[in-house]
Amino acid sequence: MTDDTQKTTHFGFQTVPEDQKAGRVHDVFTSVASRYDVMNDLMSLGIHRLWKDAMMDWLAPRPGQRLLDVAGGTGDIAFRFLKRAPGATAVVLDMTESMLTAGRQRAEAEHMADGLDWVVGDAMALPFDANSFDVYTISFGIRNVTRIEDALSEAFRVLRPGGRLMVLEFSQLPNPMMQWAYDRYSFNVIPRMGQLVANDRDSYQYLVESIRRFPDQDRFAEMIRAAGFENVKYRNLSMGVAALHSGWKI
Repeated sequence: MTDDTQKTTHFGFQTVPEDQKAGRVHDVFTSVASRYDVMNDLMSLGIHRLWKDAMMDWLAPRPGQRLLDVAGGTGDIAFRFLKRAPGATAVVLDMTESMLTAGRQRAEAEHMADGLDWVVGDAMALPFDANSFDVYTISFGIRNVTRIEDALSEAFRVLRPGGRLMVLEFSQLPNPMMQWAYDRYSFNVIPRMGQLVANDRDSYQYLVESIRRFPDQDRFAEMIRAAGFENVKYRNLSMGVAALHSGWKI
């Protein structure tokens, strides 16, 4: 006998039972972990590095702050944060152990292991006390969360009063013709690149589809406000290919 009330969600362009999405996302990132940073450079022509630097510029890390970087994978955001904020500490949380392993290896190679903790966990049920962090970041990860609203609520819970949320995510171009051209590149080039470089077309097909399913800038800003954040703003990057969203726990 089936449960006709079973909740569903999207996995790329597929509709799947809600309780299966996390496992599928886990499989995707386990598959791509060893080539993740290389593929990021290739897919964005290296521009993702400029986006992450822009994130740090707006965030303006301060000495002694405590960062939680969710879906932090190989540590790109945490490394940038610590380099700009002497005496700061960071926790990198990700659901995929192999991504964190790659990050730990990078941290050791760059002599940045001190001040960094690596935690396997779920963005929708963070294993931390309330009011524990000064800054919460998530970079190219929130679109993979099963229930985005739950992740934003958890971000609000673990931030201290005066704490800041910042999200870097692929977004929507405001010009329809530019969006059409970008979609042609995304759907025709990126999965083939994934096959050639990572021997994994399906994972990169999902990643492209997940970008198209993510809310546009204004809709996502409203979701952040609904979670309790104030002074919510966003900035487009590369004309809207990606966007930075900022909010404060007042």
